[in-house]
Amino acid sequence: MDAILPNLTVLLLIIARVSAFFVVLPLFSHRTIPATHRIAFAVVLSWMMYYTLDVEPFEINGDYILLIIKEVISGLFIGLLAYIIMSAIQIAGGFIDFQMGFAMANVIDPQTGSQSPLIGQFLNTLALLLLLALNGHHLLLDGIFYSYQFMPMEMIWPAFGQENYVEFIMKTFAGVFAAAFQMSIPIVATIFLVDIALGITARTVPQLNIFVIGFPIKIAVGFLVLLVMMGVLMAVVQQLFETLVVAMRDLMIILGGG
Repeated sequence: MDAILPNLTVLLLIIARVSAFFVVLPLFSHRTIPATHRIAFAVVLSWMMYYTLDVEPFEINGDYILLIIKEVISGLFIGLLAYIIMSAIQIAGGFIDFQMGFAMANVIDPQTGSQSPLIGQFLNTLALLLLLALNGHHLLLDGIFYSYQFMPMEMIWPAFGQENYVEFIMKTFAGVFAAAFQMSIPIVATIFLVDIALGITARTVPQLNIFVIGFPIKIAVGFLVLLVMMGVLMAVVQQLFETLVVAMRDLMIILGGG
């Protein structure tokens, strides 16, 4: 028993970081996956990582409690960064829905339990399927595995207070909105031109009820442009995955005090 307990202290720290990482990580945190399956997967993955990490056992004292809190916060921050970058897809869908007139017809997002735009939910599902097709979930698991190289388990507290950490988060938010704008601008700009054409038509032909014919025209044009631009959208989503991996690595370097 005395030999098992020190090993459990290391395993518990690994489980704390990995399970917190899975709480907010895209795809793995989806609510349609049963909680027992997610917990079992986190424990099994932690058990496998335990045999690859050469860490001395810890004593159970006040510092060990701080280490557990640090591991949970570190896992949450890394997973939350991935979720924030992936949310650019739903933001782009929100822009498109607003122009197409679908802003009133929101659906419940099964992952967050909140209302989500129709096109945003559709694009998010396609993005998750593309993530699986490109083996992006392997890169996400690699991220939590190699995080111990940048953020050692023995480190008492990450460098949350550094100035470059705040600057990195601000740049990440700016990049998320830039990616969302880049994905939505072809459809938004096209529907804007349709609005201008409908406005000119309403002025030249007052007898025409633009409010009746305008909505189906905007929806039809929006779906047509979405179909034509789908390849470009998926290419931008693929670049978003690359940005996600690089951002996770940079965050680990900053939190590790680099």
